[in-house]
Amino acid sequence: MKNKIILGFAALLMVMSCKDDEKILTSLADYNASMETTGYHFGDKLDLPKDVLENAESITISFGEKESTSLTVDPKYFTLGDNAVTFNIKTKGGETLYQDATINVYSKSPEQNLNYEVVAEYPHDPNNFTQGFQLDGNTVYESEGQYGSSRLITYKLGENTPIKETKQPDDVFSEGSTIAGDKVYQLTWENKKGFVYDKSTLSLVSEFAYPDMMVKGWGLTYDGKDLIASDGTKNLYFLDKNDPSKMVRYISVAGNTSVYDQLNELEYYKGFIYANVWHKPIILKINPANGEVVGKFDFTKIADPFTKADSENVLNGIAFKGDNMLVTGKKWSKIYEVAIK
Repeated sequence: MKNKIILGFAALLMVMSCKDDEKILTSLADYNASMETTGYHFGDKLDLPKDVLENAESITISFGEKESTSLTVDPKYFTLGDNAVTFNIKTKGGETLYQDATINVYSKSPEQNLNYEVVAEYPHDPNNFTQGFQLDGNTVYESEGQYGSSRLITYKLGENTPIKETKQPDDVFSEGSTIAGDKVYQLTWENKKGFVYDKSTLSLVSEFAYPDMMVKGWGLTYDGKDLIASDGTKNLYFLDKNDPSKMVRYISVAGNTSVYDQLNELEYYKGFIYANVWHKPIILKINPANGEVVGKFDFTKIADPFTKADSENVLNGIAFKGDNMLVTGKKWSKIYEVAIK
């Protein structure tokens, strides 16, 4: 009889322990879900529920290969934007519980809504599936995508006829491009490599492999020192111009209340990175030091006539003509010059 009482008591403790564990995980899941929209800023403390703290002997947060015992949003571990983490909770009862979560980290300063005025329009070949777009003097350098028709071309602003053209193999889907000195650099979507051309002739000079961290090739620009690439995530990668396979550093991008991923076509101008977001009629103005979005353009009125005709005809071209911005997109029939107010 005594053994039966002991076993019954042990079973009761086990049931109670399981209920406590379930309560801890439920409480933590509810808290994490409630904070996804509100988000955090660097320096904030994760104010975990009382049920979790009172029943935990220790709590660590895993970030892939990294792990932290601190409940403070530290840039040593967190990046701007969404962070996929795992809470590891060792309970006072000796159990170890795991809870996956997404922690959004936003910039502290609200981004400015930037205004503009259309001051000129230029023709653009509606067959061009624009992936990269730069202006050098009065010459446009444009990278076009899609398998079987990818190419790099130049033409005069205001005209449609290519001056020079270099086609890519049929298995290449060309993406962003940029001018750096006497070279033009061009990314590919899924081939995990980029091309380097002579700027004056568009003849192929060399190829380079992507750094391991880059998922794919999307947008590309140049800040006067490093190449800056996007890969369709929230990250921007700074690459060594002389060896683009080498990543110098990277930043993650977020606004004051928004997480931005699918960063696409890029342009660097006067200390800021300008990036469009795929399938959104906006262009972000980004601080290259920390990834904070400091401003945002809404080009809905310009983009609507093209995206309503075909949802894939999205805004995807940014260049500067003096202090004015040139804007175009995939299969757009126009290039718009806008004055920033």
